[in-house]
Amino acid sequence: MDENVAEFLRRIILKIPLCEMKTILEAWDFLSEDQLQSINLKQRKEFLAQEVILLCEDKCASLDDMALLDLMCGNDVDLFDMEQFQSSFKRILQRALKNVTVSFRVYEKNSVWIRVAWGTQYSQPNQYKPTFVVYYPQTPYVFISSCYLKSTVPLLHQALKVASKHHQMAQLDLRSRHLDSLTAIVFNEYDQTFENYNSTASWREGSLGLKTDLDSKIIHENTEEKVRIHRATQEAFGAYPQPQLEFAQYKLETKFKSDVGGGILADRKEPLRCLVKFSSPHLLEALKSLAPAGIADTPLSPLLTCIPSKKMNYFKIRDK
Repeated sequence: MDENVAEFLRRIILKIPLCEMKTILEAWDFLSEDQLQSINLKQRKEFLAQEVILLCEDKCASLDDMALLDLMCGNDVDLFDMEQFQSSFKRILQRALKNVTVSFRVYEKNSVWIRVAWGTQYSQPNQYKPTFVVYYPQTPYVFISSCYLKSTVPLLHQALKVASKHHQMAQLDLRSRHLDSLTAIVFNEYDQTFENYNSTASWREGSLGLKTDLDSKIIHENTEEKVRIHRATQEAFGAYPQPQLEFAQYKLETKFKSDVGGGILADRKEPLRCLVKFSSPHLLEALKSLAPAGIADTPLSPLLTCIPSKKMNYFKIRDK
């Protein structure tokens, strides 16, 4: 496909609202049903556009095909208006709170960085404790640092909803100090499933660190076990670096159950509560290394391996 056609397609995709993307692509009737199903509509627009371009290249799309898609989008679909977003966001905050300063920076990867210094009706904005917000236009995700004035959180959410033209906000139970890792998780920029991996072919006795003067049966058994562990680890985590999270927290609520009647716990109406927290400078890489190091059996619990796919590192576990 000609690069001019590819660029035209990229611009068309970028101006289609995500909520209308599937409907418009289906109505275009250029891609097959299987191709449409393969498109990840939860990723950022730039990545989505590249995915559609690759699919269209396989079908040798022409300029006429792109023109038809552009016609189907309609004239009422505009690119994200950065100035309008900034003006609306700032105006909402300043109307509700006199002492507040707002700064913007349009950064790489089509993101808007916002710095908000909060004051009160009687005090100037505290420039030493600002809130940072990173918004990716035309996506349903925004990343917010902690607010030292908790009373400002609803106002901040309201400004974001109005300026981005969304109706509501839902909080993901996902936290990290590393923005790149958060975006990788929520935009599905890496895949946990690791297909077409032939682990047996890639393993050799030398790579396992085994001494060749040992009994051949022992070497064979050790090799098979290490291959099994390696395969299970790759299936759970993939063969690529993991997003960097610092912790995972699990809250358990369960009622005491026993076949033996009586006792203090049996009469307890309130559930038993337990909090378990795993901490590490790089938690997912640490979890990935447990089985190969012989510290844990394989496969690991899905509660540990599902963190990226569930987009959360806060879990609440209750009785069914």
